[in-house]
Amino acid sequence: MNERKISNSEFLKNRDETGKEIFVFLDTGKQYFVEYIKPRGHNVTWGDIDVATKKLTGSYGGRNNGAIEADESVITKENGFDNIVEGQGASVEWTIQKMHNKWKLENGY
Repeated sequence: MNERKISNSEFLKNRDETGKEIFVFLDTGKQYFVEYIKPRGHNVTWGDIDVATKKLTGSYGGRNNGAIEADESVITKENGFDNIVEGQGASVEWTIQKMHNKWKLENGY
């Protein structure tokens, strides 16, 4: 892999808002960086539901929804990431575990 141009702390900045995660495998030290991308055209508004009226109050808009717009991604070749994989509906943990098992086989672990 190329030298990463973004530090772990930079990547995780505002992680509650962006949903970014780093999975680290202790047996190999290998790290997997994850960004959750909003579906195109998906507007998220959330807040508190008033139990009496069942209406949304205290709307927080698009903040802290755990995902980013695709064009905000920092997982790019320019930032030193060379094996970029987009998940396709399976759980993130399962996808990363599958990738890591394959990597271990290919690298003699």
